[in-house]
Amino acid sequence: MAVNRRFLLVRRPQGTPVPEDFELVSAEIPSPPPGGIVVRNHYISLDPAQRGWMDDAPSYMPPIPLGDPVRATTVGVVHASDNPDFTPGQWVMGLNAIEDYSVAMPGGFTMPVDVDAVASPSNFLSALGAVGLTAYFGLLEAGKPQPGETILVSGAAGAVGSAVGQIGKIVGCRVVGIAGGPDKCRRLIEDYGFDAAIDYKGKDVETLAAEIAKAAPDGANVVFENVGGTVMEAELFNLALHARIVLCGLISEYNSEERIGMRNLWQVLARRAVVHGFLIADYADRFAEGGAMMARWLAEGRMRIDEDVQEGLENAFDAFMRLFSGANTGKLVLKIA
Repeated sequence: MAVNRRFLLVRRPQGTPVPEDFELVSAEIPSPPPGGIVVRNHYISLDPAQRGWMDDAPSYMPPIPLGDPVRATTVGVVHASDNPDFTPGQWVMGLNAIEDYSVAMPGGFTMPVDVDAVASPSNFLSALGAVGLTAYFGLLEAGKPQPGETILVSGAAGAVGSAVGQIGKIVGCRVVGIAGGPDKCRRLIEDYGFDAAIDYKGKDVETLAAEIAKAAPDGANVVFENVGGTVMEAELFNLALHARIVLCGLISEYNSEERIGMRNLWQVLARRAVVHGFLIADYADRFAEGGAMMARWLAEGRMRIDEDVQEGLENAFDAFMRLFSGANTGKLVLKIA
């Protein structure tokens, strides 16, 4: 008999999550509420932001309640419906949870998707989902790059960072990426077309800042920030005048019990820079626009979006932790059906 397996948050992680913070349980498959649907999830997005949602701290979304499944964007098929606009068998995406079956109310982030238009339904969690749209709107709207400018991207080999670098090249910029390890730096150049790649591993702030200065001697006009911590500190020593800093993520600090912050904030003042806190949710009414452009660039062969697809709901913890070990080699997705 089919059951609903659910990956629950049962304890607030202290620092790096451990298996005891979660519990995999089985429950009955839910029924749709009035006007709602039940989605059989097939692919689940695993993202650094989920770590922040596990903390009981002020944020742009409420913390995940203890005893609830871990919140996640999913793509799946309508299993049951009490809504005339959604029929069983229809593919949809939405903000649901790490579980086999999710109850969803149409509207907001719940929307139908055309899986015949993509190579895999998982593409709606990567190139045509939050990853691609974060790169698209984060760089073009918040960063406002101009042809000939220099873009500096941290976490550059990650799903968002690699897309940012490729969009930067499309709009005529020079792109410098920061990543961890020689293999990831090689991929930045060979797979994603970056102009320069810097390996941050094993380097202090002064050494890393000097390498950034060598790669971007006139400073960075746009900094697309995914990492924070000492990497961001080194970047701030290399700002061009009137630089734009797009603060998209701070993954190096998500498991830290002590927030580092920007210790050399003076550089923002000295270079008259702007820091723009970016959330993709602010552009929900323009998703179709961004998705169409991303699809066009992909079809033209001007962009490459890699996916790291792990399998099995029972492997949710190990798959999620790939985000923080640097093991993932693209957009991290968990396939459960």
